[in-house]
Amino acid sequence: MKILVTGGTGYIGAHTIVELQQQGFDVVIADNLSNSYADVVDSIELITHIRPIFEKMDLTNAGETKALFSKHPDIVGVIHFAAFKAVGESTELPLKYYQNNLFSLVNLLNSMQEFNITSLVFSSSCTVYGQPETLPVDENASVQKALSPYGNTKQICEEIISDTIHSGKLKAILLRYFNPIGAHESALIGELPIGVPNCLVPFITQTAIGKRPFLNVFGNDYNTPDGTCIRDYIHVVDLAKAHISALSRLIGKKNEENCEIFNLGTGIGYSVIEVIHSFERVSGLKLNYKITDRRAGDVEKIWAETSLANKVLGWKAEKGLDDMTLSAWNWEKKLAEKNK
Repeated sequence: MKILVTGGTGYIGAHTIVELQQQGFDVVIADNLSNSYADVVDSIELITHIRPIFEKMDLTNAGETKALFSKHPDIVGVIHFAAFKAVGESTELPLKYYQNNLFSLVNLLNSMQEFNITSLVFSSSCTVYGQPETLPVDENASVQKALSPYGNTKQICEEIISDTIHSGKLKAILLRYFNPIGAHESALIGELPIGVPNCLVPFITQTAIGKRPFLNVFGNDYNTPDGTCIRDYIHVVDLAKAHISALSRLIGKKNEENCEIFNLGTGIGYSVIEVIHSFERVSGLKLNYKITDRRAGDVEKIWAETSLANKVLGWKAEKGLDDMTLSAWNWEKKLAEKNK
């Protein structure tokens, strides 16, 4: 069965493609390489010994999107990752985020309807919960006002999908990620943002390897044990495996509702300082970091209630925080060797 993976050369997309191919799926990647590199396809092939089809194209262009589906009429399901995702940047460039994240989804859904493709796994985010009223946050928690344009695009995209489901044959699973980190055990794929990282762990590893002079910790006056923000960090390979479970559920027509929502996390919250300490523990290095002002759009603390995904999808995160930070460090060191 052929699966379209949008944003497939990106961080989570690449790891998911590895899992898809190892489960026997054929993959078509659609990506405009705005925040990723084409040679990721080579790395996927090195891991799986299968080369996915790569189509460089822009989903915000309706004509290009339709042409993609015309070229691959045997697609049976879509996993939609393609989106801009930096909270901080979204507060500075909101229209960039609304145009990219919303238009790409609308064009994708139009083509899926035209070509009668009914199975969609959507990359959503725990940012839809804003700052939740109770913790851990479960799927029944009220969706709070988004704290960033990025978070708002995820809320709106979920609404667009829900409305589309009511008007047609589409069936979707919305996966609300918490904070993916880490890298594949081969160290052949991992998180490699273009330019300055917006996420914590690549900034940690780039600081440790000498690419960055120091790490900024945005605020230490939050209402948390050490004053820094708390997140539920999940290993990217664990996250990727959940997509296979979700896709198989849709294709196998095992879904109980036309739109299902699952949290994907470990159920454990770690502070920024705890992540730094984990990295120092597994690497044996002392990290150069400094406390700076809070960053606009950041949620104070959030972690997941994951029992629904554990029970219904038959999926559970397996890797601990030290596994995550060590794999990210191995990836960073491999990059350094490659670039010598």
